[in-house]
Amino acid sequence: MRTLFFAFLIIGFIGNAQTNIYNISFENAVQHEARIEISFPEVKTNTLNIRMSRTSPGRYALHEFVKNVYGFKATNSKGEKLKIERKDPYSWQVSDHDGTVNIEYTLFANRGDGTYSQIDETHAHLNIPATFMYAEEFKHRPVEVNFKVREDLNWKIATQLKQKSGTTYTAPDLYYFMDSPTEISDFQKRSFELDGQTIEFVLHHQGSEDQFGKYFKDVKEIVEQEKAVYGELPDFDYDKYTFLACYMPNVSGDGMEHRNSTILTDTDALAEGGMKGNIGTVAHEFFHTWNVERIRPDELEPFDFSEANMTGSLWFAEGFTSYYTGLTLCRAGIKTPEEYIKGLSGTFNYVWNSPAHEYFNPIEMSYQAPFVDAATSVDPTNRENTFISYYSYGSILGLALDLSLRKQDLNLDDFMKLIWQKYGKTEVAYKISDIEKLLIEYAGEKFASEYFSKYIYDSQMPEYEELFAEVGVKLETSGNNYFGAATTETDKGLRISGNTLKGSPAYKAGLTSGDIILSIDGTEIITNEELKELVQNSDSEIVKVSFERFSELKTTEVKLAKDPTYFISIDENASKQAKNNREKWLEAK
Repeated sequence: MRTLFFAFLIIGFIGNAQTNIYNISFENAVQHEARIEISFPEVKTNTLNIRMSRTSPGRYALHEFVKNVYGFKATNSKGEKLKIERKDPYSWQVSDHDGTVNIEYTLFANRGDGTYSQIDETHAHLNIPATFMYAEEFKHRPVEVNFKVREDLNWKIATQLKQKSGTTYTAPDLYYFMDSPTEISDFQKRSFELDGQTIEFVLHHQGSEDQFGKYFKDVKEIVEQEKAVYGELPDFDYDKYTFLACYMPNVSGDGMEHRNSTILTDTDALAEGGMKGNIGTVAHEFFHTWNVERIRPDELEPFDFSEANMTGSLWFAEGFTSYYTGLTLCRAGIKTPEEYIKGLSGTFNYVWNSPAHEYFNPIEMSYQAPFVDAATSVDPTNRENTFISYYSYGSILGLALDLSLRKQDLNLDDFMKLIWQKYGKTEVAYKISDIEKLLIEYAGEKFASEYFSKYIYDSQMPEYEELFAEVGVKLETSGNNYFGAATTETDKGLRISGNTLKGSPAYKAGLTSGDIILSIDGTEIITNEELKELVQNSDSEIVKVSFERFSELKTTEVKLAKDPTYFISIDENASKQAKNNREKWLEAK
């Protein structure tokens, strides 16, 4: 994802002879179809391999976009049909051409998010790898694409691609093209200038301009607070960054970062909870313009469109970004300090109480991305006991690092600035060892080595109670009894809806996913609330559970334990110093 303005100068000398030309039209949008034409000129080899991407920038799993392609045709410059062979599921081999290969196909697209494309009469929401085929051997060629918009639907085009004229846009090479999502709809748009660059927000929604205006104020605050972390904006190509937001009932919730833009999708309208519900994704994705788009893991350079992409750095790339998501909302005044601190509880408990620490450290959790990052499979897994999301794990480790640094009159903001100067602004891809070396430089060898050896290369947990106390925050448990199984209400009883957590009372008693709890100590259980009340109010340490498994009635004894769930809150009785530390941590920059 490098700035490639020089490629446009090359186009000027070469002309269009070696530019791959794309056209896309949407006559049958009501049936979620687009018709796509591609022309590859100056083909020197007898056989040209045309393929569909299997992955997408920002995603690490395989998605097999080719499954939605049909009606494939190949012709030469005279419109004569060419020989076509299929060597694998992802590509077509076209041969015996006359130096020009023209491709046509139909694309079905009906998932609007950051990975896939969606075409209907509300919009053409295009993720480029999910939409357009390519020829690997021409990856360095410029691309020209004409979006034949539906004028009857008042469609307009929003994209980070450079506008050539009208509805025609250009990219310096295939990589830049693939990294340039495009929203075509009757959208609204607002923008502001910051340090000589334009930040624009494109919004496709069913709400009012007034709602957009209020939301846009929060967007502006987020941009300014995140810029303060790094000290400056990146140099955006063409001096512009574009948020492509689509808050419509027909999309799927998602966010996906790109070099000079981001996709934001959700079903919640601004008037129906989206004003606060969607803004966190804005903060997360914009932080990625530094961390992951330019501060980039070595394993992701270059990005491979034909295979799953794996890196051990997602605890940092995604996790630290997740840490700054909530912190930014607090600093921007969108969340109160009380709301932010209380909101830490869910992520903290998920990470702290997971049995998965026994199996993988944060690096190895990152390696799981090709299997969990919007990946699909039909066989059950034991991820409740073996996996912690690198988003959550890294977020809690980022919190620990920030609070630990603050004990030494340092902070994570300044460390991120240092990383930006060394690896982001220069766009030199980093390895995990590089982050460790930079932390040694910033905070000292003892501090950095202990942090990495305990929490990154191993899966130990930091001393959060001590760290929270330094900023006037309490970490408490309820002391209630704990059963240890997630349940779903059914006509028969409570069905255990996932694998029981290793070490929990239910797990030790031999209860597992799919079991239906019928009664406890002879009392019939129908609702989750009944289970909660019975367990919490039980005077007995051991309860007798009747349940059904595979249509057979069974019983077991469950030895209750104390609930390991923590509640995080502001300590009103904290010392003046701790309160000052908290204010410095959370205040606007």
